[in-house]
Amino acid sequence: MDKMKGKRAEKTKNKSMRIFVIVLIVLIIVAAILFVLRIFGKGREIETVNTNEIINETNEEPIIATPKTLSGTSRPIAIMIDNHVDAMPQAGLKEADIVYEMIVEGGESRLMLILQDKDLDKIGPIRSSRHYFLDYALENDAIYVHYGWSPQAQSDISTLGVNNINGIYESSTAFWRVNDKYAPHNVVTTTDNIMEIAERKGYRTTTDQDPVLNYVVSEVNLEEGTTATDITIPYSDYNTVEYVYDEDSKEYIRYSRGEKQVDWTTGEEITTKNIIIEFAENYTLNDGSGKGRQTLNNVKELEGYYITNGKVIPITCMKTSRSSQTVYEDLEGNEIDVNDGKTFIQICPINADVTFGEEE
Repeated sequence: MDKMKGKRAEKTKNKSMRIFVIVLIVLIIVAAILFVLRIFGKGREIETVNTNEIINETNEEPIIATPKTLSGTSRPIAIMIDNHVDAMPQAGLKEADIVYEMIVEGGESRLMLILQDKDLDKIGPIRSSRHYFLDYALENDAIYVHYGWSPQAQSDISTLGVNNINGIYESSTAFWRVNDKYAPHNVVTTTDNIMEIAERKGYRTTTDQDPVLNYVVSEVNLEEGTTATDITIPYSDYNTVEYVYDEDSKEYIRYSRGEKQVDWTTGEEITTKNIIIEFAENYTLNDGSGKGRQTLNNVKELEGYYITNGKVIPITCMKTSRSSQTVYEDLEGNEIDVNDGKTFIQICPINADVTFGEEE
């Protein structure tokens, strides 16, 4: 009897052990499943957060590229540059944002550089002011730099309140003559010297004015234009400017009097992305000097052309006052978009026989 009771007790004990083991296994399996589900849930949560971040990034305002040319807040400087054959090559043309070219006495032309945020150790040769160049220094809100002036320019600088620097009245360390050219074609200066003088004179050195030209980042190709790969612009019988288009660089190489223009210091060729031509009447002043000084009938609507990337379109160029910005429009009355980069503005005689053609 006692043996039977012992067997039943042992059997009951074994059964309880098996039940305990089964329950333990079930608990382990349940715990494992919960653990896996929890990890999987966190993964989904992380994935969802990352997805939201991507969505948020996609919904952010797009970054809009802005043109680089004359886009800063530093006030530009406008510098009169000699363009006589004995003044070539010049320094500063390669780095200029805009270069204006206009007729002066004797069938010669003179250049005016517009520079912003440039650091140049040599600019020149610098020449004297002519009064109609002031109109384009003013429209660029520029500090006007020259070496001497005509009587008309001297009077207008005072009347118009132009912030100017006349190198004749500055020290020989600020404006000096070099030995590899002869006077009057050898005066140079630096951008540092110009800005130091401007600050000493109390001139404003920042600007909030928009550029004269409507620069854009997207390439302007003038699909409706005609071919313009070899441009000639005669200022006089012996003074002709030529531009030849380089398809590889998509820029124009500049020539003057049949010679390729290069930088005075580096010997690198002078190129430009854009060319604007304006036709303006010029005539000799009756000032009793006998020097043949010119004046320009330019505050009005002028006919012209815009040239870029091997094409040309006709435009109008409207200037309503001497200080107002010129507005350049196509023949439908829309302000033209201009490729980001350097621009030569050729204000040439009204009867100049300008030609456009393919390079031979």
